[in-house]
Amino acid sequence: MRDFLEVLQEDAAKDPEQRARELSRRELPKRFYKEAAHAAAQGGFAIHLDGRPVKTPGKSLLLLPNAVLGAAVAAEWAAQEKLINPANMPLTRIANSAQDAVSVRFDEVADDVTKFAGNDALCYRADDPESLVETQRRLWDPVVEWAGELLGGRFVLIEGLIHAPQSETLLASYRARIAGETPLRLAALHTVTSLTGSALLALALKEELLDMDTVWTAAHVEEDFNIDRWGEDAEAAQIRAYKRTEFDAAALILREG
Repeated sequence: MRDFLEVLQEDAAKDPEQRARELSRRELPKRFYKEAAHAAAQGGFAIHLDGRPVKTPGKSLLLLPNAVLGAAVAAEWAAQEKLINPANMPLTRIANSAQDAVSVRFDEVADDVTKFAGNDALCYRADDPESLVETQRRLWDPVVEWAGELLGGRFVLIEGLIHAPQSETLLASYRARIAGETPLRLAALHTVTSLTGSALLALALKEELLDMDTVWTAAHVEEDFNIDRWGEDAEAAQIRAYKRTEFDAAALILREG
C-alpha cells in the first residue's frame, strides 16, 4: 500500500482540474440507484442508496458524525446523473480518506499540516508593487499576529523566496492545537491547507476567526492582483472554480463536523 501522505502530496501538487480529468478518464460506474438518503446508524449517520448503506473503498461503513454532513454527502450521491463521478463528490472523498487512511495515520497527516506552518504562504511577502504589499499586509498581518498570540510565539516574515525557519516551539504548539481533531476534521484541515498554501489560514477557519469567503480571498491575494492587472483566462477560471468546490466541502466539515 502506498504511503497515504505521498498520495496527499502528489494530489496537492496537481491542480484540481488535472485531478478531475484523471478521475473522469477512469471507467466510471453507472448510477444504479434511484434514491440517496442519510440515516442514523451506530456511531453517526450512514448514506443509503435505495436502502443499502454505502461503504468506503476500504470496505467499512461510511459514517458521518451528524445529520448535517450526512445530508450533504447524500446530496452529492443524489446529484450524480448517469454516471457516478468522484470528481464531483468532494465531501464523499474527504470522508472516505478520513476513515480509510487518516484514522490510521493521524500523526503523519497532522505532522504534514504542521510542516506547512513552518513554510506558510502568509509569511512570504512581496517587496513590490506597493499595492500588493499593502493588500498582503492588510489581509495577512492580522492572521499571522493572531496565530502567534494563540500559539505563544511570533512568526517570522520573509520578503522574497529565501526560506527562514520558524520557531520549533511555535510549530510544536501548532501541532498540539490540532492533536485533538477527529480524522474527518483533520482530513478537511489538510485539504484547506493544501488548497490555500497556508496552515495559518486553515487554523483561522478551524477556530472560526475568519469565515470561508474571507479565507478564500486571503489565499488568492497574489492571484487576484495578477487577474486585475492582466485578466483571467478561461482555463484558470475553471481550475479556480473546481478548487473552490473542494475548499467549500472541507470548510463545511470544519464548520459542522
